[in-house]
Amino acid sequence: MRTYHCIPLLIWTYMFHTVDTILLQEKPNSYLSSKKIVGLTKDDGKMLRRTKRGWMWNQFFLLEEYTGTDTQYVGKLHTDQDKGDGNLKYILTGDGAGSLFVIDENTGDIHAAKKLDREEKSLYILRAKAIDRKTGRQVEPESEFIIKIHDINDNEPKFTKDLYTASVPEMSGVGTSVIQVTATDADDVNYGNSAKVVYSILQGQPYFSVDPESGVIKTALPDMSRENREQYQVVIQAKDMGGQMGGLSGTTTVNITLTDVNNNPPRFPQSTYQFNSPESVPLGTHLGRIKANDPDVGENAEMEYSIAEGDGADMFDVITDKDTQEGIITVKQNLDFENQMLYTLRVDASNTHPDPRFLHLGPFKDTAVVKISVEDIDEPPVFSKVSYLIEVDEDVKEGSIIGQVTAYDPDARNNLIKYSVDRHTDMDRIFGIHSENGSIFTLKALDRESSPWHNITVTATEINNPKQSSHIPVFIRILDINDHAPEFAMYYETFVCENAKPGQLIQTVSVMDKDDPPRGHKFYFEPVPEFTLNPNFTIVDNKDNTAGIMTRKDGYSRNKMSTYLLPILIFDNDYPIQSSTGTLTIRVCACDNQGNMQSCTAEALVLSAGLSTGALVAILLCVLILLILVVLFAALKRQRKKEPLIISKDDVRDNIVTYNDEGGGEEDTQAFDIGTLRNPEAREDSKLRRDVMPETIFQIRRTVPLWENIDVQDFIHRRLKENDADPSAPPYDSLATYAYEGNDSIADSLSSLESLTADCNQDYDYLSDWGPRFKKLADMYGGDDSDRD
Repeated sequence: MRTYHCIPLLIWTYMFHTVDTILLQEKPNSYLSSKKIVGLTKDDGKMLRRTKRGWMWNQFFLLEEYTGTDTQYVGKLHTDQDKGDGNLKYILTGDGAGSLFVIDENTGDIHAAKKLDREEKSLYILRAKAIDRKTGRQVEPESEFIIKIHDINDNEPKFTKDLYTASVPEMSGVGTSVIQVTATDADDVNYGNSAKVVYSILQGQPYFSVDPESGVIKTALPDMSRENREQYQVVIQAKDMGGQMGGLSGTTTVNITLTDVNNNPPRFPQSTYQFNSPESVPLGTHLGRIKANDPDVGENAEMEYSIAEGDGADMFDVITDKDTQEGIITVKQNLDFENQMLYTLRVDASNTHPDPRFLHLGPFKDTAVVKISVEDIDEPPVFSKVSYLIEVDEDVKEGSIIGQVTAYDPDARNNLIKYSVDRHTDMDRIFGIHSENGSIFTLKALDRESSPWHNITVTATEINNPKQSSHIPVFIRILDINDHAPEFAMYYETFVCENAKPGQLIQTVSVMDKDDPPRGHKFYFEPVPEFTLNPNFTIVDNKDNTAGIMTRKDGYSRNKMSTYLLPILIFDNDYPIQSSTGTLTIRVCACDNQGNMQSCTAEALVLSAGLSTGALVAILLCVLILLILVVLFAALKRQRKKEPLIISKDDVRDNIVTYNDEGGGEEDTQAFDIGTLRNPEAREDSKLRRDVMPETIFQIRRTVPLWENIDVQDFIHRRLKENDADPSAPPYDSLATYAYEGNDSIADSLSSLESLTADCNQDYDYLSDWGPRFKKLADMYGGDDSDRD
């Protein structure tokens, strides 16, 4: 079988003979597989003979991107079995058979039905067979062949990114690598120069350059400054065909940023700054801000401010604001206008991260002058100390001066100052202060034991400006004076056994003292002088502020003496010596052989006499019953004495009490007491009525005093009205006789006893003017014919 090609295809194959030879050498087995080789035989020494093959063809080639109007002819299949009578049928199978590639089943001509793209598929493997139309059998075995697509330059280079972003430090040297760009070409790299890419720079010169083969972008100018220009846009072109004319190209954009380096020192925009500050500002107050400019950014622009040695370095401080990179001037010590009115500071600003590569450019710091003027204000008084400590003995007399505080006006005017004690800190008013000189004195007696410390506050105020005042704490410590005597530390329950032996310890006593001597307590124990020699017990001083009580005789008897009182004299060693007598009560108790107490009470003595507990309970019950009977009898007797004169509740008759007895004189205390009439003040005393019981459900109503210059009749009538209107009055009448004569009369005495002594007759005519009540007297004494007898 032989292969026939069209003339154009033969010419094209000849032009690329070299490439075809390489491709044929790569796959020699493929052609062998498409040929039918019968083989060589050897017949009894005869010459070898090759059998004639049926299929005869070579590899097919086809150009991509065919743009002709007709289908593209690929090649022709033919077998020696084809006699040209149309009995054979050619069939094509494999990649693209029937869709991309079609075959004329009668002639074996193959055509490409569509335009092919090598970048999509560069190799197609197909299989061909010839079939007898009548029998349907293959006249040749199926054979495989290849259609290879030849490349043309139909793809431009494409960069991996449409936009590149890169950065390079400013001040970099020439040739510093910035970034590498890469472009790819979809054409066949093994066929011609269609895929050979060359890079060039279209925009960005003279600052940057690009390597034509690698695509590496580099700096082209030295010492490019970010402060002058920070952003650059570079356009790079990639062109295939080795950059020759007619080649396809693609472009990309590279944005390059110059990063900052610390190549600029800070600089103050002005050489001098001026601030004002009142002298009373508190420490740490911000007076103002200064700022040095640095063209760098980020940490390269960070700076620190400091005050150089010199005037005001110890009075002010400067701190750096990390957010704004400003220097804040603050007050370090208290200012005083009277001492200094103007300060001149030298403030330095320096970078915190200098770059050693650029130190040759000069010192990376700058200096400015800051002038601070102190303003005078009216300041409060200032004490000579921040606090005062005064120590005083507790026995100091009231009114004694115990200490002094001093304050002064720091202003130039030096105003007068007055002192006072803040009574919120001295609620008991124990201390006072002289307002003129600040001397502190006592107002009350002191007692260290009740309050060893007193903390008061003293205020100093300017007299001309009371708003200006200062306060100072004064700590007063009360020193101890030995003014308390020692005493027993506790109450002691002491007993001695009846079978005690001489020299036996029955109690150890200790004492306490409210005083606090600086050398510590030391107490001594002795018998009282009245009983220096006690026959029953001995007091032994243990020399450690305790004393032991020892028995002195052999045996004690509860029947003879159940309790002993042992006075002990206790005194201390401080000055003045204080002493006291403590009495120890010692009971005599029954003990066992080991000295353990069994009983000390009187009940034990009774039990020992033979009385049982039941008998004692019975005796106590009898005594209780007798007491109850006595109480009841006394209560009944009191009840009888309180019964009223009128027994019956229904007896509401008028009760007229007549007082017509003359009495027994001054000695008769049971007669009617007319002292009430003689002394009006006495009538206000609450007196019980004699005709009713003292207990009554009605309360005695006190009346308004009426005895001053009032007529007797009017007095009686008013009393009657008050009793008639009183709802608490008893349900019966009571008649009382009032012999009250009233106060002194302007007519003097009406008695005729003194008329005998008169030298002349008395004129009684004025009695007629007194009214009808004195008519009888006027008739008796008013006329000349009156009876003088």
